[in-house]
Amino acid sequence: MFTGSCVALVTPFKNNEVDKEKLRELVEYHLNNGTDAILPCGTTGESATLSYKEHIEVIRIVVETVKKRIPVIAGAGSNSTRETYELTKHAKEIGADAVLLVAPYYNKPTQKGLYEHYSFIAKNVDIPIILYNIPGRTGVNISPETILTLAKAHKNIIGVKEASGSLDQVSEIVRNTAELNFSVFSGDDSLTLPILSVGGKGVISVIANILPRDTHDLCEHWFRGNIEKARELHLKMFPLVKALFIETNPIPIKTAMGMLGLCSDELRLPLVSMDEKNKEKLHQALKNYGLIK
Repeated sequence: MFTGSCVALVTPFKNNEVDKEKLRELVEYHLNNGTDAILPCGTTGESATLSYKEHIEVIRIVVETVKKRIPVIAGAGSNSTRETYELTKHAKEIGADAVLLVAPYYNKPTQKGLYEHYSFIAKNVDIPIILYNIPGRTGVNISPETILTLAKAHKNIIGVKEASGSLDQVSEIVRNTAELNFSVFSGDDSLTLPILSVGGKGVISVIANILPRDTHDLCEHWFRGNIEKARELHLKMFPLVKALFIETNPIPIKTAMGMLGLCSDELRLPLVSMDEKNKEKLHQALKNYGLIK
């Protein structure tokens, strides 16, 4: 589907409504700055507080603006299999190139339940599917065995965004799926380089919202064998990555984008503005990186 940097795009708001004009501007910003793929309506896009109508509209705007210049991977996951099916079906109809499906959250399905959930979508919607494993938010881990079984059973399950934080798990998934048409993408910006080093194909990134070129270049240097340059970028970005997660994502990245004039820092409840002390730390991290004078 892609290699390199896929931005987990924020959803800009204005007076608690989706700012459609700014959304289009952000898409063009990424097209002009090396981003390899774009993901609307993920965690960073505040999908949990978008209405169904808004969710579909955000995907539609991104697809129409991108115009097939890079892949659009639509966030379409839910804790309801029926809703996941509907969102996935609409994403395909709109023209998304693939979907990212988070593991059902809150209801904590068993591994069998996870298998049946993803199998139902894969059988009923003919679109490439990337699994999204983020147990810190969903309360359930998609095991490497379940991922392998799904990848073998369904050709349109083509990858996983791995945000378990476990390099052991990532290594096991890469090892198990080596003979399949299956890709592992980092779901943690701080682990992009380590995951690339064990066979990952790229990152679905939060920091790419403000560092699209550097995130692309880190991956590109790795793939071209420029290991030292990739390492230098990783270490340069690392303090800013940590600052972007001192509060719940996407609070810090939206705040940073406001500081940089990329979009409003407006969030939807229950997310609220950053604590002032944390905001100062984030501002300093942006200044240390050279993004703010």
